[in-house]
Amino acid sequence: MLLKNYSGHILEAGTDEAGRGCIAGPVTAAAVILPEDFENDFVNDSKQITSKLRYKLREVIEEKALTYKVTHIYEDVIEEINILHASIKAMTESVKVLNPYPDFLIIDGNKFTPIPNLPYQCVVKGDCKYLSLAAASILAKTYRDDYMDKIHEEFPMYNWKKNKGYPTKEHRDAIKEYGPCKYHRMSFKLLPDQLKLDL
Repeated sequence: MLLKNYSGHILEAGTDEAGRGCIAGPVTAAAVILPEDFENDFVNDSKQITSKLRYKLREVIEEKALTYKVTHIYEDVIEEINILHASIKAMTESVKVLNPYPDFLIIDGNKFTPIPNLPYQCVVKGDCKYLSLAAASILAKTYRDDYMDKIHEEFPMYNWKKNKGYPTKEHRDAIKEYGPCKYHRMSFKLLPDQLKLDL
């Protein structure tokens, strides 16, 4: 059973990101405040559940949440400020527009830049421990998957519909064959060292 609350504050938000380990597409974060009486035995870390269940749970979370927000940070910003800062920026931008505004924030992971006047706690593997973090992970993952499916139509050769921008062998083989495109994170290691691209 996932825990409902870390801080004791009723308006406790959870925030998590998806896509940090990808070599294409945005990093996407969600922040969510669930009501005190929220109950759902299926909500879990998005990596632990099927895609079909994630989308069903997204509907439940969006219907029941007191407030939520999802933010994409795109490749150009990732290149400019690096992936860790881009992940934190996505989470921060999601949290800042929540209404009602949280009294406390929990973050999945071990690094965060404080938001003025908002107490917080980082929780490693928090999306397996707290409902709001699991809910945030589901929203971040499904919204990012939707985006990758959309840009797949533009560049079907990379098969983002399947790999979602992660560096699978198939994805890397396509980069080797076709070169990278505008959605690739050019400062990332797109190919193993022995397969360097002449860019």
